[in-house]
Amino acid sequence: MLTGEIRNKVDKIWTDMWAGGITNPLTVIEQLTYLMFIRSLDEKELENESVEALSGETMQKIFPQDEDGQAMRWSKFKNKDSREIYHIVGTKVFPFIKAMNGISSSAFSRYMQDAMFLIPTPQVLQKIITGLDELYEHDIKNLDMQGDLYEYMLGKLSTAGQNGQFRTPKQIRDMMVRLLAPTPRDKICDPACGTAGFLVSSAEFIRERYEAEMTSEQWEHFAGDMFTGFDTDRTMLRLSAMNLMLHSITQPHINYVDSVSKQNNISSTYDIVLANPPFTGTVDAESINDNLKAVCNTKKTELLFVALFLRMLRKGGRCSCIVPDGVLFGTTKAHNALRKELVENHQLQAVISMPSGVFKPYAGVSTAVLVFTKTGAGGTNKVWFYDMKADGYSLDDKRTPIEANDIPDIIARFHNLDDEADRKPTEQSFFVDKSAIAANDYDLSINRYKEVVYEKVEYDPPAVIMARLDELTLDIASKMEELRGLIGG
Repeated sequence: MLTGEIRNKVDKIWTDMWAGGITNPLTVIEQLTYLMFIRSLDEKELENESVEALSGETMQKIFPQDEDGQAMRWSKFKNKDSREIYHIVGTKVFPFIKAMNGISSSAFSRYMQDAMFLIPTPQVLQKIITGLDELYEHDIKNLDMQGDLYEYMLGKLSTAGQNGQFRTPKQIRDMMVRLLAPTPRDKICDPACGTAGFLVSSAEFIRERYEAEMTSEQWEHFAGDMFTGFDTDRTMLRLSAMNLMLHSITQPHINYVDSVSKQNNISSTYDIVLANPPFTGTVDAESINDNLKAVCNTKKTELLFVALFLRMLRKGGRCSCIVPDGVLFGTTKAHNALRKELVENHQLQAVISMPSGVFKPYAGVSTAVLVFTKTGAGGTNKVWFYDMKADGYSLDDKRTPIEANDIPDIIARFHNLDDEADRKPTEQSFFVDKSAIAANDYDLSINRYKEVVYEKVEYDPPAVIMARLDELTLDIASKMEELRGLIGG
């Protein structure tokens, strides 16, 4: 975890950029991302040079070997005069990383084509370079901390994007990953990836659980084919590619794709889908892929994406996704059709109802997590419902850490569902039979099935209450007399 001191250093860099006129948090992160990438290229080159010196084996070079090429390296320009640094970065290094696509097929370099260098002055650039260098030299000791640093910066994106985009809190992402428990053999996809948080959480889980036993083939799979993300925002694609690179995923499949359109024909490909798709968007009816309309004929993105997850999963593939509450109880034909598809034709395992403050300060929308397996042949006998009350953070705009946290309980119970069989609808988690769900138009809102127990309150007879009031009146009158006596004296 990042210490308060490291956070203060990041905040200082942020303030320097803000004071320099870069006030859009997304632009701040983008510009910092470019500089972190430039520094990481030099780190990689230094690593290659030391391997070459030790082994005598010739390594492929990132930077040109002439004087101009070597001057573009972070370690060579960072201590120069601020105007010289600005000239080198703006006119040489930045165009160099934008043109790297020919040399490197990394996802990050692919999305650099329309990137712009927006740091306004040599002084601001020098402050950022000094601040980043101090962070890396003294504070950022390993890959996890580098990822934490990036996560902290992304956390500053406190404004929702268009089309209902907002970041999923890390504790919710981690919970959803732990519910599915991916393995090093899986292919994992987020078709609405944003900054790639779900892919990063999956990578962290796999490294934590399997690092010691992974084969070289599995590590190769981990670096590339394991992770796929789609988005329609090129800024997000740049950020997600960088985020994954900081977690040693060097060749992820991060692509510009309108996931629910005719442009995307992927089907039966992935073992795991993890996503928080856009909630408020509608798409052009002409562009929607026909096989999604066959499941639920609608323009609502939150419904189309769930149909898409089913299509993109292989048989036996599993999904954990966030949906707005409207998906659970909406009464349109499309809402009903989608829920019926999940319950009748696949295996819907869990509906985890989340409190409305989970996405603050971005939005106050009420949401739920759906967990299901694609079978194409049914398999839903009963569905597990959980009423999450707390996620470890206050449910106001500040989202400060608190003691109350249902997440560990949710994960433990989900992985021991046999023990849930006898729980009643009055408890925090319980099963609902498929027949009851079908009888309720496939309504999946927990309030439809949860039973609230009202405690019976016994009141005293009116005569007893009146007598008690008389006593109180006399008591008050005597105290008032006593007070008058004191004042008079």
